[in-house]
Amino acid sequence: MFPESVLRTKRLILRPFDTSDIPDTHASCADPLTQRWLPLPRPYTLDNATNWCTATADALRDNGDGIQFAVTDARTKRLMGQVGLKKTDWRTLVSEVGYWVSPWARGHGVATEATRAVARWLLADQQFQRLELRAATENTASQKVALKAGFHREGTLRNAGFVHGGRVDLVLFSMLPGDLASSA
Repeated sequence: MFPESVLRTKRLILRPFDTSDIPDTHASCADPLTQRWLPLPRPYTLDNATNWCTATADALRDNGDGIQFAVTDARTKRLMGQVGLKKTDWRTLVSEVGYWVSPWARGHGVATEATRAVARWLLADQQFQRLELRAATENTASQKVALKAGFHREGTLRNAGFVHGGRVDLVLFSMLPGDLASSA
């Protein structure tokens, strides 16, 4: 399992979720744009947010699946989104990154900055060999984040994802340790 960690960038603090994140997690995950691209419970209730912030996020780290970070503004401490690792393969040292951004934080580079921070932590500090990112082919905003964060587009995984609207094709991106220098 990954060590419980706090990551810092110029503008952001990435830390474990706690009870103070419940209201903003609820508002973010109930948002129609977040719901469009992520198969979250619908409707996303306050109980869903409470469970995520107090149990599920920690359980995913404890069972070795990955690690989830609350992305917060370093100045105000307000939740700006989430970035996390999932589907971690400890034998091959490969993991997948995913994220969502709160409606009030969109368009300010939060996802790119947080994803880049997690990539550096995983590939440099944790010495993983590959980080993958998957985005629905129609989710152009998420694909832009991948490219701005320094990921390389590898191809399309046909019918590999699901959203509330049904099955979708996914674009596969990857980052390797040698890519870190070019993603600064």
